[in-house]
Amino acid sequence: MSDAESPSEFDPVAPNTGEEFEPVDVFPDSDDFDLRPGADSCYKCSTCDTNCPVAEVDDDFPGPKFQGPEQWRLKQSDDDHDVDDSVMDCSNCMRCDNACPSGVPLSQMHNTARGEYVSEQMDKLSVEYVRNRILANYRTSAFFASKVPRLANAAMNFGPARWLMEKTLGVTSERDFPEFATQTFREWWADRGGQAQSRENARAARERRGLPADADKKVAYFHGCYSNYNTPEVGKAMVRVYEAFGYEVVAPKQKCSGTPMFANGMLDDARRHAETNVSSMADLVEEGYHAIASCTSCSMALRQEYPELFDIDGIDEVAENTFEAVEYLRIHEDLREEVREAEVDGDLAEEFAYHAPCHSRNQGLDRQAVELFRDLDGVDVEDVGDSCSGISGTYGWKEEKYEKSMAIGEEMFEHMDHAAGETGMTECPTCAMQMEHGSGYEIRHPLELLEAALVE
Repeated sequence: MSDAESPSEFDPVAPNTGEEFEPVDVFPDSDDFDLRPGADSCYKCSTCDTNCPVAEVDDDFPGPKFQGPEQWRLKQSDDDHDVDDSVMDCSNCMRCDNACPSGVPLSQMHNTARGEYVSEQMDKLSVEYVRNRILANYRTSAFFASKVPRLANAAMNFGPARWLMEKTLGVTSERDFPEFATQTFREWWADRGGQAQSRENARAARERRGLPADADKKVAYFHGCYSNYNTPEVGKAMVRVYEAFGYEVVAPKQKCSGTPMFANGMLDDARRHAETNVSSMADLVEEGYHAIASCTSCSMALRQEYPELFDIDGIDEVAENTFEAVEYLRIHEDLREEVREAEVDGDLAEEFAYHAPCHSRNQGLDRQAVELFRDLDGVDVEDVGDSCSGISGTYGWKEEKYEKSMAIGEEMFEHMDHAAGETGMTECPTCAMQMEHGSGYEIRHPLELLEAALVE
């Protein structure tokens, strides 16, 4: 007898049409940015851990993979899970973002976890919180110091005062405090005539170059805290170089980019500053300006960290129209040819030991200065390798992290020592501090060399 002649007692279940289907809610709804796709993309290859400079010198630091996808999953699946306090040992160099082959938003996860840890778990009366908040809000300290710069410079490097700061706040006394300028960039900008003078200078330059007087060349300069209060010569060089190419420069109202606040989990402070910066820049972007930063950490914040962490009107438009200063000229001008035809003599006719900051690597700018100045007469630029400088903003200013900061920077110091030049070059002001501290070299910004080469 065939099967057909003896039907089984199999009773198939009616097909599921979806009408009674209730999906399993693996992770509860949240108003936070959805990091699930990024977490799901991590296949635990550990490339981020092997590229982490902190994990390389600190055996107790669990590394970016734990701080990012693993901690995020634990937090989403268990309401009682606390953020591990080791998230405060991450320096926010963001090298893990570059290293990850799957594009996992590791630094966004770290910033989010660090912000939650500081907001919900950190004792607001602890010495660590007070110290971190002072360091993160450098702009406030610098504002007051700039009112009496000579007195501030003497006081901040007075031995007993530094000893007291280390014992009471945990700010290392091993480093020299950066000097405050006797005239800030914004004071110089106002004395010079501000936007009106820049417009006049730009028109004169266009005439010399044979460009239309009304050429649409205008940029909004985000100078950041350090160029304003400590190294106004970098800001001045930026303005003069851009005006020489016929650009009208404006210096809009601005606050800190937020970079030191992200690194210390002070996201409420960072958001207040970001709201001012985005508001100023968004209005100018709408008028056709591009935002230009001379510090690679500042351009990194406006381009990547703002849209990753905040939802502010105009934030995407500002991010899409923000550039690092030399990068913008390379895109819009024949900068390489102009540099090739130029010559430098005087103080900047040097051999430079160049360090590419981690945040420039994240933006694909790590070879920019070496390639640009390769054909400049009177100058040699030698890359001192791809290691992290180790200071990472405020990280290397903390007493308990100073030795780790110097251990991370050791490879860079050795390469600087073997380089032919005894003058350093970098785009990041805190990398410049570390280079000077570890080598004793004077450190210059690429914009200063461009000014020497191209501005009459």
